[in-house]
Amino acid sequence: MTSYIKHSLIKPDTVEQRLYQLNLAGTALSASSLVVLPTGLGKTIIALLVIASRLEKIGGKVLILSPTKPLVEQHASFFKKALFLPEEEILTFTGSLPPATREEMWKTGKVIVSTPQVIENDLLTKRINLNDVSHITFDEAHRAVGNYAYTYIAEKYFEQAQNPLILGITASPGSKNEKINEVCEALHVRSVAVKTETDSDVAPYVYEKEIEWKRVKLPDELKELKSLLEKVLDDRFTKLSELGFNVQNHKNASKRDLLALQKQLQSQLRGDGNPAVYGAISILAEILKVNHAVEVVETQGIEALLKYMERLDNEAYSKSGSKASKRLANDLYIQQVSHRVKECATEHPKLEKVRQIVKEELEGNPDSRVIVFTNYRDTAEIVTNALSEIEGVHPIRFVGQASKYKDKGLNQKQQVEIIEKFKDGEYNTLVATSVAEEGLDIPATDLVLFYEPVPSEIRSIQRKGRTGRKHKGRVVVLVTKDTRDEAYYWSSNHKERRMQSNMRQMQDDMSVRKSDYEDDIMKSDISDKKDQKKLTEFDSESLTIIVDQREMRSTVARTLDKLGVNVVFKTLEVGDYVLSDRLAVERKSVEDFASSLIDSQRNIFTQVSNLARTYDKTALIIEGEGLFTARQLNPNAIHGTLASLAIDFSVSIFYTRDAEDTASLLKVIAKREQIDKKREVSAHGKKSSRLLSEQQEYVVSAISEIGPKAARSLLKHFGSVEAVMKADYEELLNVKLIGPKTAARIREVVESEYKA
Repeated sequence: MTSYIKHSLIKPDTVEQRLYQLNLAGTALSASSLVVLPTGLGKTIIALLVIASRLEKIGGKVLILSPTKPLVEQHASFFKKALFLPEEEILTFTGSLPPATREEMWKTGKVIVSTPQVIENDLLTKRINLNDVSHITFDEAHRAVGNYAYTYIAEKYFEQAQNPLILGITASPGSKNEKINEVCEALHVRSVAVKTETDSDVAPYVYEKEIEWKRVKLPDELKELKSLLEKVLDDRFTKLSELGFNVQNHKNASKRDLLALQKQLQSQLRGDGNPAVYGAISILAEILKVNHAVEVVETQGIEALLKYMERLDNEAYSKSGSKASKRLANDLYIQQVSHRVKECATEHPKLEKVRQIVKEELEGNPDSRVIVFTNYRDTAEIVTNALSEIEGVHPIRFVGQASKYKDKGLNQKQQVEIIEKFKDGEYNTLVATSVAEEGLDIPATDLVLFYEPVPSEIRSIQRKGRTGRKHKGRVVVLVTKDTRDEAYYWSSNHKERRMQSNMRQMQDDMSVRKSDYEDDIMKSDISDKKDQKKLTEFDSESLTIIVDQREMRSTVARTLDKLGVNVVFKTLEVGDYVLSDRLAVERKSVEDFASSLIDSQRNIFTQVSNLARTYDKTALIIEGEGLFTARQLNPNAIHGTLASLAIDFSVSIFYTRDAEDTASLLKVIAKREQIDKKREVSAHGKKSSRLLSEQQEYVVSAISEIGPKAARSLLKHFGSVEAVMKADYEELLNVKLIGPKTAARIREVVESEYKA
């Protein structure tokens, strides 16, 4: 007889009682915890138990964070069914909700399910705070690394909340201790709890997964194409060596090795500008393209290679095509490959294996559901077309949102519709890329088929977790003999075993050291607070930086907030950051800067000219490495642009490594302006010795909602500042760039009685 959880906030006969879930929830209630549990064994139930307990004992509100909108909606639906709370107190936050609406809803919500980016933005803009949040659940907690929104939210939570408690849940935190430790540190985790399918209290709820590895042989025709591509690689590696950059054992060089060399070359470029480095970077770009072609022919097949060669041709003959792509297009061996690919009728044996395996599965059990995973969109399309020819197989291609050349993505609404049709049986086979590995409510399947192994243990575990949830499941992995498929197979297996071992060891270590660890954390917290106080005393005055709304997506604003800067978001007509009444900064990544030299819509001189017209002092920050390789531009063009900006426009140019480096520089400059120079912060600069026209533009643009462009448009239309101010609402609407909101604002400023 099934037993159900009994709790005042959980609806009766809703949640099955499982001992391992109760134990994990108990651990999660004792301290901020990372819970690692295989997919399909109820991680959300553990979150529910913790949430119910915290709401009952502490009160306040709770927050559940998930990476995607469909998963947010899935969780919200579950909590509405399971919790004894009015539905209007269980809220869903996504980017489709206006910020002002979220701000009002936050005040009344008890359980808020949200994407992390929305909460991060609302914290940055100070629409919400976390002081009365008694618990946060971080779903897919392995994402809490680097600059992902989880890390910022967790930091603000422990800074603001009166009684914080975090639960991180994941099926696969990663195999490296460094990665696991980074997740634990980011989420302030003090306890790790791990359960596997072999644990005695979990095993009764686990269905068997049959895992098969099916090896195929690469056909001779594909081997010949591979051989031609390898001749191109040999030639390019020889040229690289002649330039003084020798790659040891280049035949076994992985993509990771090549990218590491690329990064090394880019850093050398900034140092001395050696012409040989420019050449080496361009040749390495060719090597990376050809290396990918080899992988495609080895592991994907002839049709996928044909699509890739078409894209290379399109890149080579486009206006923005790089020198590397143009040289490849003219290479004799590449031309041979392009010609022979079009004539080759041999398909990769994996394709026939997929047909055979899926057909047998659905013939044996017509109600089955199948997922075929493939790394590449081209292959997903090829496999979908091949399966659609089989009677009884109803496949659908399932890919991410991004679109590229001859390849349109699926938006989230389309993804959800496909999943619903998959559940209902309209489609019985999902041919998916990595988008189906996590973050979507995909039902349990009878068969999961890997078109190729994946070297990532996280992705491998997520894929396997799509079967064996409610009944026996089957996993089949296709491997091409004597190719990188086999290397990925061994890599993934090794990492999965290492992950389980590391997690067990970490769980034991944390259990032994828990009390000492908590004491150290408490002392550290006290010490940190003392240090923070001293830092505040040192600064004596707070710094404010006005940030353009579009910069919210970067991590610069988040880092400024961490550094104690008061960040104010506004829609800026010119510039990205305003540091005082006379100084504004334009920030460009190296890719953006390179694009601004060739894209008339984003012309750097126009942007800087507008900035210099508005502010007395202007600065340009170029962020990142690889300035001279971002778009394969002539170095003289870049040097000429930088010289013109510095000399003709009097722009101060700074170079930073990354967003954190940029934030640190902005803070230093802001401190110099606001504290040392005692200057105020204003989104409207104060230029000295303005021309009369500039002063007129400044007066009109001082009204909120009006930027320099709109001010010029008004003055050209009416002829003077006086005429602009006398114009009525209807007359203002006749001016270019002036809409109802702006017209109403002008009349409000002009007509309203002054109240000090």
